[in-house]
Amino acid sequence: MTRTNRLFALMQALRYHRPPVTAQLLADDTGVSLRTLYRDIETLRGLGAIIDGTAGYGYALTEDAALPPMMFDDEEIEALVLGLRDVQAIADPALAQAAASALAKLQARLPAKKAHRLKHAVLSVKRSSTTPHPTVDVRALRSATWDEMTIELDYIDQSGTASQRRVDPLCVTYFQDAHCLLAWCHLRDAVRAFRLDRMQNMTVTSQSFRPRRDCDAISAAA
Repeated sequence: MTRTNRLFALMQALRYHRPPVTAQLLADDTGVSLRTLYRDIETLRGLGAIIDGTAGYGYALTEDAALPPMMFDDEEIEALVLGLRDVQAIADPALAQAAASALAKLQARLPAKKAHRLKHAVLSVKRSSTTPHPTVDVRALRSATWDEMTIELDYIDQSGTASQRRVDPLCVTYFQDAHCLLAWCHLRDAVRAFRLDRMQNMTVTSQSFRPRRDCDAISAAA
């Protein structure tokens, strides 16, 4: 393995493993000694990577725009194109536009041969049914979820019963026939799923739920 390929492999390992990543694990992944691993870490830092941590503790990577673009193989490019095209097919207009923009940025930054592969990717997405359009501002909902802010909304369930809910938004899940918000419902005192096309009059409050965020609850509900 060339030194350049080894550095790319090290970056990939730092991205893949949950931080902090031990030096020994990184050395095993890249097939080098600990001494070489430490030198490679310093080389990446010199190239602009922000890598927190030290030997004996572990390392955590913060991406930096100064780094050269990551090289993708052909199947990774096809996976990226397929995923972004699927977003364009099923997401709300703002997120669909973001997917198109991401594809354009990828093509602009990849080397010519890889950009050609991306432009002429052989995988595509077609949907035979239309997902109901959300009835709230999904961009504002995503922002509240990122910022971990409690929201209030009116909700109409499957039977047509209306209720007012105060919820802590955890994630948005794109099912085949509907887009759903997974959230901690203050009324039910449990994680519940809310279809975005049945939500109305959503308001983002000034209350943060960050101290009570429960990632395990998201996984269980999903």
